[in-house]
Amino acid sequence: MALSSKIESVLFIAAKPLTVKKLAEFTEMEEKEISEALNVLKEKYNHQENGIQLMNNGKEWQMITNPDNSKLVKQYVQDENTGELTRPSLEALTIVAYRGPITKLELEQIRGVNCSLILRNLMIRGLIQTEEDKARAQLVYTVTLDFMRFLGLRELSELPDYEHLHHNDLLQRLLEDTKKSEV
Repeated sequence: MALSSKIESVLFIAAKPLTVKKLAEFTEMEEKEISEALNVLKEKYNHQENGIQLMNNGKEWQMITNPDNSKLVKQYVQDENTGELTRPSLEALTIVAYRGPITKLELEQIRGVNCSLILRNLMIRGLIQTEEDKARAQLVYTVTLDFMRFLGLRELSELPDYEHLHHNDLLQRLLEDTKKSEV
């Protein structure tokens, strides 16, 4: 698979801008090769007729929507943020509430689908947040205090059947078995 394709995929799902150094670490490639691939992607995307463009502030790179479409995008985002949560969003939020802190991979193993956009939307709404889990060297997702305040909770343990669902042995074994089979 071409390096530019890998970088394009990572930038597409990334919730934040990424440095050349971070992309090099992630793809196990040299920074020079990353810079060259980013320039190829910039040539591919940064045209007036494209809805997606590549932005660079000198340090970080990020895929963005075409600024000419900002009014339409703002309207869509406002509708997404103020409307009711979709069933997939509610499922993901419930899993984060009961099983958090949880990695994106663990959430996707439980749900069986990619959760990047759902996680992004829940973060935009202020319902979940990321934290760095130094023991696992990964980002994990947890619910926010705003989420708890909205539900009138002082502690997550006040959720119905919290202890049973938070420490579900069968689910834990399934997650561990999946991790082992991937190695």
